[in-house]
Amino acid sequence: MLKIAWSPEYAHPLPENHRFPMLKYELLPEQLLYEGTVSQENFFKPTALPENQIVRVHEKDYWRRLSHLELTASEIRKTGFPLSKELVEREIIIMGGTVQAAEFALQYGVAMNIAGGTHHAFTDRGEGFCLLNDNALAAQYLLDEGKAHQILIVDLDVHQGNGTAQIFAHEPRVFTFSMHGGNNYPLHKEKSDLDVPLPDGIEDAAYLQLLREHLPALLDRVEPDFVFFQSGVDVLSSDKLGKLALTHAGCKERDRLVLELCHQHNVPVCASMGGGYSTRIADIVEAHANTFRLAQQIFF
Repeated sequence: MLKIAWSPEYAHPLPENHRFPMLKYELLPEQLLYEGTVSQENFFKPTALPENQIVRVHEKDYWRRLSHLELTASEIRKTGFPLSKELVEREIIIMGGTVQAAEFALQYGVAMNIAGGTHHAFTDRGEGFCLLNDNALAAQYLLDEGKAHQILIVDLDVHQGNGTAQIFAHEPRVFTFSMHGGNNYPLHKEKSDLDVPLPDGIEDAAYLQLLREHLPALLDRVEPDFVFFQSGVDVLSSDKLGKLALTHAGCKERDRLVLELCHQHNVPVCASMGGGYSTRIADIVEAHANTFRLAQQIFF
């Protein structure tokens, strides 16, 4: 059964100028239910990730200052969100969602988080709408608990997974792969184990060819026993922040390629949704919904 982490807290209301990006967390589960891709039993409500797991990845001092709302004004600006107790509570529930989804992926082959993909969070700071790093926390949990021994993080958001790269820079059991806009945020890129910077305006055929060149070879070389997939849809041509030119069909084929390869290699995969900033909310929801539709089709 496809298990999906979702909680009403995901759609926690923010000030009006931050409200639009949050709408997908309400609309996406409604769309999946309406069309019959999933039923209520596919969803599970995650619990907040406990502190002892958070500090396996994030520095204790950073977590203390974040949880006590003691970040500096400069640190808060870099996250892009006004800091509040409710925002921190939302974040640790999302973190719990990816960790718990990873457990379900071990059981069923695939699991998803309606939110997550917070790849701009470093060990000691947050950036770019990310306070804590869910894929890193879940990967570390699997390693620490002996539930995985070699992890591949496939980050196909339009922005480089700079926080994830920094967190695992010296961890050979986690291979970080980021295929992202070379001229996009962040200005300063970290070094992933494999970075594939993309030119502005790249279209479906060229994008998919690059992914086909790299991902199958990585699965053969790294031999992961678990994959985390950051499936941001800000690669779409309609995205306000993306600078790439993928169609909905191209983005869907990207997801198909990742999920089918994991299925063929019998490697459990946990997907987090990542970014999406198209002008029309329907474009964002439709592209994200394709990831869930494909997971159902391929694995079940």
